[in-house]
Amino acid sequence: MSIVDIVDTTNNKVGEVQLADGIFKVEIKPHLMQEVVKMQLANRRRGTACTKNRSKVRGGGKKPWRQKGTGRARAGTRRSPLWRGGGIVFGPLPRDYSYKVPKKVRKYALKSALSQKLKENKLLIINLIYLEDIKTKNFVSLMKNFQISNALIIDQDNLNLSLSAGNVPQFKVLKPDGFNVYDVLLHDYLVLTQTALEKIEERLSA
Repeated sequence: MSIVDIVDTTNNKVGEVQLADGIFKVEIKPHLMQEVVKMQLANRRRGTACTKNRSKVRGGGKKPWRQKGTGRARAGTRRSPLWRGGGIVFGPLPRDYSYKVPKKVRKYALKSALSQKLKENKLLIINLIYLEDIKTKNFVSLMKNFQISNALIIDQDNLNLSLSAGNVPQFKVLKPDGFNVYDVLLHDYLVLTQTALEKIEERLSA
């Protein structure tokens, strides 16, 4: 098992923790992580793009001019796609882009992402993150103790932390239930509290 230091908010070592090899030391499979990230991004798409075809465009009930004798091309409706303001041919319509990949694939992709952060020495375990007030300044100074400028932070029910980090675009705070591959790979560092670590190990070992 891999042994990682546990530090406090001043970046001083306060203990050690053994990480399960079945979660933090698996074979890293980039293709699985890519597949899960593609799924996450597809599921976030709103799919609300919509155009009007010739049956939905306003007007066009009357034939613009008679069929013969004008010297102009034949025309039956002003809603023709050939006309300015006419209907759109094969334009986008509202649709659902979401899809699912197998649960085992999603779980292994998470394990791969965790193993990659550990291998790159970009995994940080903190015993407890406590902020007395909701202040961005206090959060920024806390992160300076670890010399981190970009990180995903996982903690359980820490409202002050979530609100204090809300205005700092390089950081994101999630609960263990919302822990996902895309956000892990998007940020340079992964910061876990001991409580969050226990929840993640419980979730991925099931």
